[in-house]
Amino acid sequence: MGKIKVVHYINQFFAGIGGEEKAHIKPEVREEIIGPGMAINAGFKGEAEIVATIICGDSYFGENIEEAKAEILEMVKKYDPDLFIAGPAFNAGRYGVACGTITDAVQNELGIPSLTGMYVENPGADMFKKSVYIVSTKNSAAGMRDAVKKMVPLALKIAKGEEIGSPEEEHYIPRGVRKNFFTEKRGSERAVDMLLKKLKGEEFETEFPMPDFDRVDPQPAVKDLSKATIALVTSGGIVPKGNPDHIESSSASKYGKYDIEGFENLTSADHETAHGGYDPVYANEDPDRVLPVDVLREMEKEGKIGKLHRYFYTTVGNGTAVASAKKFAEEIGKELVADGVDAVILTST
Repeated sequence: MGKIKVVHYINQFFAGIGGEEKAHIKPEVREEIIGPGMAINAGFKGEAEIVATIICGDSYFGENIEEAKAEILEMVKKYDPDLFIAGPAFNAGRYGVACGTITDAVQNELGIPSLTGMYVENPGADMFKKSVYIVSTKNSAAGMRDAVKKMVPLALKIAKGEEIGSPEEEHYIPRGVRKNFFTEKRGSERAVDMLLKKLKGEEFETEFPMPDFDRVDPQPAVKDLSKATIALVTSGGIVPKGNPDHIESSSASKYGKYDIEGFENLTSADHETAHGGYDPVYANEDPDRVLPVDVLREMEKEGKIGKLHRYFYTTVGNGTAVASAKKFAEEIGKELVADGVDAVILTST
């Protein structure tokens, strides 16, 4: 058997074409190794070779899923590869969904062994972990070396048709597959051993992890909006001009609290978006499109609401870890309660 032929899929950013301003580029194929493909190809150590790189803008894929998928499948077929790799996408949501979608399509519609890689909190991971192998990566591209180190061995195994081990052994996100296996101790003994370890405060690993459902009970409806104090909170990244607290455009580590006392509406002269996950043009032209201060002021004057809270809270949802978002919410929630806020309008992008 000669070298394993590989087709690699990446987005416009990792192809070095551009950021959000180039996210609408259509699929294109280049017979060269680009971006993360260089590290992946080096990791193959001669056993496999990337013969083509397919590039597609995240926005184009997300807005034209069926068309993009069909175009990319035709490109893949042209090279008749032994293996298809997408990403890694880390915690970039649209990129992760694109990687998962096309990996699933190549595997199931073309019958070509495939895999991708992304952070466990990426929405693409939850959507496709049961149908394709998704290597668990770190939160951002700073973890590229670690991602490649995990992806390459699993990719070669998949391409060769070798037996794939457990998620712990092969570093992929658990797929929910259960298999029978034989052990030296029966289940009751293992259960008692785990219980004793738990009682002693020692580490133990369950054989059947339970799903973690994050449920939030809805609050009762506001009885009288005409007397209610309404606050605005956003993950759309609206900040005072110049982004004074330097909130990151992706994977935010902080949030901001800003005074809107005296503002009838937000304009391009005084506010902008720090968000790096959507085209900022329209939000920068009129920040009210993301944070509707103008509409709430009108409702305030008309007596439909009691008043608009003096402060708004903002962060960037793009790539921000769930754990960070929960921490922000707990802190913001405490302040809103202490300030007597009755309801919150939470805006996204």
